[in-house]
Amino acid sequence: MRTIAVTVLAAGLLGCAQRPPIYFANDKALRKPSVELAADAVKRFPYKADAPRGGEAVGRAQVGYWWNTIEIVNLSDTDWDDLEIWVNKSYVVHVPKMAHGNDKLLRVPFLALFNDSGKNFPVNNKDVRVETVEIFRDGKMYDVKLQLAD
Repeated sequence: MRTIAVTVLAAGLLGCAQRPPIYFANDKALRKPSVELAADAVKRFPYKADAPRGGEAVGRAQVGYWWNTIEIVNLSDTDWDDLEIWVNKSYVVHVPKMAHGNDKLLRVPFLALFNDSGKNFPVNNKDVRVETVEIFRDGKMYDVKLQLAD
């Protein structure tokens, strides 16, 4: 009996080590187990400080602390392919494609953003806030205009 109890407890603890996929992300590329998102993020470091600057992206981002998300919209005339979304130069997530248009809002949960240690962006926003959002694509780093959600 004792062996069974220990086995069940260990299985339960190991199961909690990995968060389930993030279902409230509206892009299927972000609906992966946290371990996969973290491993992909770690490969994208270090932050590309030496990348050429592309200026301000034709788009905007808003932070919703209530829902722990960043919503980004591509307001340009073309889709953005193979982009990295960088927050505070310390957290990143890869998005294969971001469609253009006012109605094509990308919802990025804080739990999808990871740093170089595999830790996600904090959901307790007392100490760490979203200060900058940048997009790395086509070999350039673009600033994204940022505002708080209504």
